[in-house]
Amino acid sequence: MKTKKAFTVLELVLAIVFVGIFVVLFFLQKVNLSAMDRDEKRKTAINAMYYALEEGYYAQNEAYPETIEKADVLPWIDPNLFTDPIGLNLWDQGSNYSYEASDCNEGKCQSYVLRATMEKEADYIKSSRN
Repeated sequence: MKTKKAFTVLELVLAIVFVGIFVVLFFLQKVNLSAMDRDEKRKTAINAMYYALEEGYYAQNEAYPETIEKADVLPWIDPNLFTDPIGLNLWDQGSNYSYEASDCNEGKCQSYVLRATMEKEADYIKSSRN
């Protein structure tokens, strides 16, 4: 008698289960890597704003701005950096970025804190140097 070689139902079910597990692991890792990439973009933007405030704005004005509500306050950096990965600008409500000035008098401030809310780690914070 001739017997046909074929997969059994158990072998097919096991193969489908293994493929399913690998697909789930792949997508979980993809989501994790995407979040880490957005966090790196946030750090890059905060660092650019920090150095523009320190090396550009403070060097010219010997003070920090009370608010950064327009990209033209810091013309030394790419205006796209003010937009966080979720599409909101630094000055928009709900943005991942925040600028908090302190010790202000007539629009000139002595210190500030730049903050980015991260997805995979603690908030990224830069404070005034001077």
